Amino acid sequence: MSGGGAETPVGCEAAPGGGSKKRDSLGTAGSAHLIIKDLGEIHSRLLDHRPVIQGETRYFVKEFEEKRGLREMRVLENLKNMIHETNEHTLPKCRDTMRDNLSQVLQRLQAANDSVCRLQQREQERKKIHSDHLVASEKQQMLQWDNFMKEQPNKRAEVDEEHRKAMERLKEQYAEMEKDLAKFSTF
Repeated sequence: MSGGGAETPVGCEAAPGGGSKKRDSLGTAGSAHLIIKDLGEIHSRLLDHRPVIQGETRYFVKEFEEKRGLREMRVLENLKNMIHETNEHTLPKCRDTMRDNLSQVLQRLQAANDSVCRLQQREQERKKIHSDHLVASEKQQMLQWDNFMKEQPNKRAEVDEEHRKAMERLKEQYAEMEKDLAKFSTF
């Protein structure tokens, strides 16, 4: 029953290789010792699971570490392959594509820059023309205003003269009307 010791039969059977000596059920001190030993072995096999659990734990840890190591090795191998693929194929393709297309991109950028410069120049010229036109308009309006203000005293004098003449005519007209009215009131 135990892995390392000799098995001893239970009861009154003879021990193997022991000859013709029989044990009785009550036995002697030596047989009591054997019975206690057998009971200890039975107890440890039935109730003491520490060795089995320790063995299973060692097996589980060993398997886990091996699988983990293999998984990590696969991940590292995949990374190595990916880096190799990138260095050997993708980067040279990118460099070649960049070299081929970079001159075209630079030409397009230069053309766009030239177009923007022309547009800015046109806009500045348009603003300058507009500004010059505004200045000229303002000067013309100032001249017109100055002329208008210079003419105002003359026109005011003319209006005043016309008003004075109109007042004199009205006075004369009213004076005549009063004379005419005075003639008619004497009747």
